[in-house]
Amino acid sequence: MNSLWSVALALVLAMGAGAVTVAQVPPPADPGPPLSGYPRDALRAPTPAELKTSTYVRDVIYGHRDGMALTYDVFRPVKNANGALVVNMVSAGWRSSWAPPEERQARYQALIDKGFTVVALYHASAPRFQVPDAVADVRLGMRHIKLHAADYGADRARIGAWGASAGGHLALVAGMMADDGNPTAANPLERSGNRVAAVVAYFPPTDLATLLQGRPKAGAIAFDDKLFASVSPILSVDARDPPTLILHGDADRGVPPAQSEAMHTALERAGVENRLKFYSGADHDFYVKGDPAKTDAYATDAMNAMVGWFESHLKK
Repeated sequence: MNSLWSVALALVLAMGAGAVTVAQVPPPADPGPPLSGYPRDALRAPTPAELKTSTYVRDVIYGHRDGMALTYDVFRPVKNANGALVVNMVSAGWRSSWAPPEERQARYQALIDKGFTVVALYHASAPRFQVPDAVADVRLGMRHIKLHAADYGADRARIGAWGASAGGHLALVAGMMADDGNPTAANPLERSGNRVAAVVAYFPPTDLATLLQGRPKAGAIAFDDKLFASVSPILSVDARDPPTLILHGDADRGVPPAQSEAMHTALERAGVENRLKFYSGADHDFYVKGDPAKTDAYATDAMNAMVGWFESHLKK
């Protein structure tokens, strides 16, 4: 018997027998913030049908650190490939946790469905390595990706970078701290440029001196204060920087909204196309305490905005 009809029948029978006491159904528990601002639907395992929409180039080695390989995975759309490529900076607290492409694909499905090639870029991870290591790694990784874009069916002139929190910081690093390569570099890869054509950053650290000054030296931030300037993308803004979309909760206690406001101001002064959008009442990860529906609505809106930004700036 249908469960709803079962409940209705039980109530009718109870009413016939006398007064009814109906138990109050508690509201669903707040599941807490989603990971890195993803909609919850993007954190599930992909469906069998979705798994058929992309193929993978696995464990591409772009460099080494302390004898360990630095890698990325490529997701290539099976149909309607548009020739553009989006690099996702896999980083939370500058911890870069690897997962098989089959487990990560749902996070990228909105891009894959629009024909984008997606790269999940991993860097040397906290707690063993610090922010300056991550910055150096992603800058090197972007050189490799751009050099080999054609191998993945993509146009090296139509590459974007995207990330959240620490990943958002690294996406801005990819955009604002890019160059055309050093022709005299000992590492042949360093001779290749790493400029990108568009950036999307969720709640990103932008000025690490302001954000981290005085915080306990541990894990990813256990590096010399003298290096703050070298890892702060806000200090590298210039007129050559790519169009940039920044999304941030206006009640973020982890990365204050002022970090994004300052970047927006710097980009405006440099004449760089950019947009800053705030989500009302949202903490870090677009989290609205006690309101999982609004949290997910914000994360979904951010995902749609990210895809739309790359469609506007990377597609021909």
